[in-house]
Amino acid sequence: QVQLVESGGGLVQAGGFLRLSCAASGSIFSIYAMRWYRQASGKQRELVADITRGGTTTYADSVKGRFTISRDSAKNTVSLQMNSLKPEDTAVYYCNADIQAHPIGAPIGYWGHGTQVTISS
Repeated sequence: QVQLVESGGGLVQAGGFLRLSCAASGSIFSIYAMRWYRQASGKQRELVADITRGGTTTYADSVKGRFTISRDSAKNTVSLQMNSLKPEDTAVYYCNADIQAHPIGAPIGYWGHGTQVTISS
């Protein structure tokens, strides 16, 4: 079984910062892309940032220049440094990763349970 566990959410004032982390554990042969999504109350889940196994990153326009995604392939972790936070960044943040559990077989997308980020104005 593969698990993704997020940590680092919380309540901060606008202009502040938070760092989210996500650790993958279990039967893991290889991890491909890793991503952070978020879902605000009453809205659809949206992709915030993506990082490939080679380290190429992409960001939603709304977070470019403020958020930085990184990964530690040796530790099977992905992080999201969030600076200059705004009230509109308030959401549940989810970790997602494409993981190949065994040498034979295709990677499957796994999700964490999410961590709440609340930004007060």
